[in-house]
Amino acid sequence: MPVDLMTQLLSLENWLGFDIDDDGRVLAGCDAPGSTQLFELAGDAAPRQLTDLPTRCSGRYVPGRRMILVSHDDGGNERSQISTLDPDDPQLRLEPLVHDPAYQHVIHDVTATELVYSTNRRNGVDMDLVVRNLDDGSERVVYDRGGYAVGAAVSNDRETIAFTRLTAKPISTAIDLVRGGEVSTLTDPDAHARHSLVGFTPDDSALLLASNHDRDMTAIVSYDLNSGEPTTLVADDDHELDAALSKDGSTLLVRTMINGSELLSLHEPDGQLRATVDLPVGIVVAPVWAADGSAVLVTHTGPTAPTAIFRIDARTGRTERVTGTEVSAGLRDHLVDCRVDWVPTSDGEQIPVFVYPGRTDHPQSVAALQGASVIHIHGGPEGMSSRQFQSVIQALAIYGLTVVVPNVRGSAGYGKRWVSLDDVEKRLDSVGDLAALHAWLPSQGLDASRSALWGASYGGYMVLAGVSMQPELWAAGVDIVGMSSLVTFLENTAPYRRQAREREYGSLEHDRAMLEAASPITYLDQIRASLMIIHGANDPRVPLSEAEQIAAALESKGIPHQLKVYADEGHGLAKRANRMDAYPAAYRFLKEQLAKG
Repeated sequence: MPVDLMTQLLSLENWLGFDIDDDGRVLAGCDAPGSTQLFELAGDAAPRQLTDLPTRCSGRYVPGRRMILVSHDDGGNERSQISTLDPDDPQLRLEPLVHDPAYQHVIHDVTATELVYSTNRRNGVDMDLVVRNLDDGSERVVYDRGGYAVGAAVSNDRETIAFTRLTAKPISTAIDLVRGGEVSTLTDPDAHARHSLVGFTPDDSALLLASNHDRDMTAIVSYDLNSGEPTTLVADDDHELDAALSKDGSTLLVRTMINGSELLSLHEPDGQLRATVDLPVGIVVAPVWAADGSAVLVTHTGPTAPTAIFRIDARTGRTERVTGTEVSAGLRDHLVDCRVDWVPTSDGEQIPVFVYPGRTDHPQSVAALQGASVIHIHGGPEGMSSRQFQSVIQALAIYGLTVVVPNVRGSAGYGKRWVSLDDVEKRLDSVGDLAALHAWLPSQGLDASRSALWGASYGGYMVLAGVSMQPELWAAGVDIVGMSSLVTFLENTAPYRRQAREREYGSLEHDRAMLEAASPITYLDQIRASLMIIHGANDPRVPLSEAEQIAAALESKGIPHQLKVYADEGHGLAKRANRMDAYPAAYRFLKEQLAKG
């Protein structure tokens, strides 16, 4: 009997490149053990597993030492702890470095002697910035003025720390500097603008940022640290840019987002183009530079290309595959590529979508599913869908369902205007995009009466919003860690996240009526579609109570539903065993609801 398609796809391992050490060894993550664990790759030797934790983890090398900093939590609760690991220790023992299980500790930068991390241990809410000496264990708090520090970088002379801080405006940040114990702000904290760190120039005279200040599309900008004046280095008026600066300051890797795929290019420090990088359609994750600036490590994935780690030569742009997911020829030949399309809305906007057409020629394709569709919505809300490999989307398409992956208004990657179109009182405009997608389906030869919604986190909210506010449109929904009420979500989410989320959704104090009007549970009596609800018991972002209250309400109304709760998961399903249980069940649920005849 052939192995089930969903099982085959969910069994594929996922790789992620975390770091490169001074000798060229690669620290990578791979979920082959069941959740993402650390592996080291050296030369032609087989990858060597370094950790075997009950939950996923990530890591960084300490420059100049055989030491790894390991970040790990407990069952997906996101209260990350930091430990050290000597990769040459035969026992591979983890030694606690920054541990307090009640709070979160996030690694931002690592030098040969110091660790820069943020933590909410002062009051459980604000994310302060702390520097720890790796030799004597002493610590100094460099920022504790409130708010949420989300990224930090140390200058080359180690005298200055730049960090990104969330501001009160939606999808906006400010860049602060710490030098000699004094904190100053480099960018305008009152502007509706997003800035992210790229790196210090070699002489520390300027700081490079990806910024959309006074523009729609993010550009690469150099801020003079003496005058505070910005200079644009690389810009594209039609596309968003991001970048990573080599540790020696000699090369910029620029990432240009084009219709959910990234074009990579190498630039001189002044922004001049040096070379383009030849990688297939897809995106890259978390570029990491070698210490000498000779190469940059990226993790690449495309619509039909599972994750692979590549090393890019900094002079020529040539790529070398380090390792990656292996796919059998039999499976690879049946993977479904996507096309890019744009869906019109009633108010004149255009929703970008990626369409994976349902197959008819695979041995496991289901004839009764032809013409049915699934709208697969990303989380965020200021996240984005891109042209990357997703096992579930591939399985649904090969089974015969057409999968439509939209970037509804409020999605990142298409400029400041688009990502801002769902802020606060505009929340239901984003939900309205679901109706536009539904109206478009017949033009694609699809049966609009057999369309379902699928989404996780904010995507889960959109599923619940669609079936409750547009009950006549949707035949079924799969809600994964979604919010059933924006009010109870904000009341019960982790305190350190509430302040960050209220700027996007609206505040409990000032916007409660609007939040209630945008909450799916307010429209419970309108729901007709059957629902599958999937949640992790340890989720600190969207608490389990959001799933439990919608399931209880559906039960009281006699609306068909299924609730699957995983005791060892947080915000999403990190463990393969749980994905193997949840996603085939979700497919069977959709098959029952959408099959014709």
